[in-house]
Amino acid sequence: MTMALTNAFVLLFSCVLAISFCVWGKPATFLDDFQITWSDSHIRQIDGGKAIQLVLDQNSGCGFASKRKYLFGRVSMKIKLIPGDSAGTVTAFYMNSDTDTVRDELDFEFLGNRSGQPYTVQTNIYAHGKGDREQRVNLWFDPSADFHTYTIMWNHHHIVFYVDDVPIRVYKNNEARNIPFPKFQPMGVYSTLWEADDWATRGGLEKIDWSKAPFLASYKDFDIEGCPVPGPASCASNTGNWWEGTAYQALNAMEARRYRWVRMNHMIYDYCTDKSRYPVSPPECIAGI
Repeated sequence: MTMALTNAFVLLFSCVLAISFCVWGKPATFLDDFQITWSDSHIRQIDGGKAIQLVLDQNSGCGFASKRKYLFGRVSMKIKLIPGDSAGTVTAFYMNSDTDTVRDELDFEFLGNRSGQPYTVQTNIYAHGKGDREQRVNLWFDPSADFHTYTIMWNHHHIVFYVDDVPIRVYKNNEARNIPFPKFQPMGVYSTLWEADDWATRGGLEKIDWSKAPFLASYKDFDIEGCPVPGPASCASNTGNWWEGTAYQALNAMEARRYRWVRMNHMIYDYCTDKSRYPVSPPECIAGI
């Protein structure tokens, strides 16, 4: 067998092996895996597309989305949030089934602040069309000074939101207790930068200061590892996918300690304890999140 034929066979075998595991890996550049969905003039590609900047000014915000949807896996991005006075802005990184009636969605929303105040990250979960599960955490560092990794881990056992290696939210699969859990609808990966000064900062008390525009959020190291849809139907149920492994079915001891630390020291709002909205605790709160 010639060297060229050998190399072709190895390449073909590698492709078949990759398809059999149904795992989509880290793209080389932004446009390998994403497309601009809103205001391409406000998204700047940097370093040959390995990084991007989202721009918000008085003319427009902007957004992008993955070219494919995914069913289970891990999605992460490194983001450097808007520096300085970012009150009234929202930088969102989320997954969404893009279905009108029975929506599944997993949200990171970074709420802008007045200079010197902590950045707040709001998470929310929609399962089978039901949302309103907001939690808010004040970040314990300045997320505009450098890049930090924000991750959504989604498998059959739970959904975990991570800031760097610190879990800030866990939503367990409690279907056995008739609590909905997203597992049937694939979701795309999205990010947007937009004005929301009617609610984003101190409940809308702090308005956006357009004299500080343009507002810039920077992104790099886009990483999607999951079951692409359309794709092999057996992927999502494959217990051999790494994110379904024993190590990822529950928080480990170190993650559990970090999770408790965040909730004790940095959580500022939890819908589970908001008796004005929920006089009777939602069932997933009673079951444990």
